[in-house]
Amino acid sequence: MPPPVILDPAGLDLDNVVADQEEIMRFNPQRYEFLLLDRVVYFDDDSGIFAGYHDIKPDAWWTRAHIPDRPLFPGVLMIESAAQLSSYATHRAGYGGRFIGFAGVDAVKFRGAVVPPCRLLIVGRATKLSARRTESVTQGFVDGTMVFEAQITGMPI
Repeated sequence: MPPPVILDPAGLDLDNVVADQEEIMRFNPQRYEFLLLDRVVYFDDDSGIFAGYHDIKPDAWWTRAHIPDRPLFPGVLMIESAAQLSSYATHRAGYGGRFIGFAGVDAVKFRGAVVPPCRLLIVGRATKLSARRTESVTQGFVDGTMVFEAQITGMPI
């Protein structure tokens, strides 16, 4: 059974852009094919809750090889998308300053396939923010259905 949702996807206004890719790239170094966060659409300093999305395109670089004739967005890229959103949130909350490196992932569960074309909505909640370590609980949704959950740990490098 999935855990309680951090933030109900149905209640989000995906047209309310908090940060576009240009703003995201001010904080995150990923570029080109590895920029897996298109927009941040929610950020609440008080609760530490944030949300963003990545549009999964049918001609993305990984589609011809994962899986031929039935492309599936790789789980590792779902986690990377969540890590990029968590990194952005860490910087936005004032704990970045430097590159936030991926230090760990725990409690991962994949709950559904992500098949292009679709929008992967990621929501998260910062559970620990400090100058030495950050942790976020994240969840991914497609069309309102939870497709993954994971705890992301980052460290300034």
